[in-house]
Amino acid sequence: MTTPDVAAPTPAPARAPLRWKRWLVIVPGILFLAFALYTWVALHWDYSNGFRSGMLQKFSRKGWVCKTDEGELWQSVVANVAPDIWYFTVRDARVARQLDSLVGKTVRLHYTEHRGIPTSCFGDTNYFVDSVAVVP
Repeated sequence: MTTPDVAAPTPAPARAPLRWKRWLVIVPGILFLAFALYTWVALHWDYSNGFRSGMLQKFSRKGWVCKTDEGELWQSVVANVAPDIWYFTVRDARVARQLDSLVGKTVRLHYTEHRGIPTSCFGDTNYFVDSVAVVP
């Protein structure tokens, strides 16, 4: 008696070699996207905003790698009392040019406060000035 022709079993498909290499790309990519999303939210969602006025004492562009525009506002409520120095950052070049010409004058600044910014490349402070007006 002859046995019917039975096809030989087909081998299982070969498993992709070294699947962990894919994870070496995916995991850092996800971490980078999460960091970028967090930074975007921190820069575009303000914690508070308001106005401050006083004499613009100093305004300069500083930084080793990331150059930012930084300023100091001298706030004095009562004469013969030590002033409060308020530090701020400017991200808009137009506002920076205005402030550069107003050092020594009394100004009113509008600012937004952004907490949790992960790097100082966006500014040394949490306070970002976006408009300026000269106080007569």
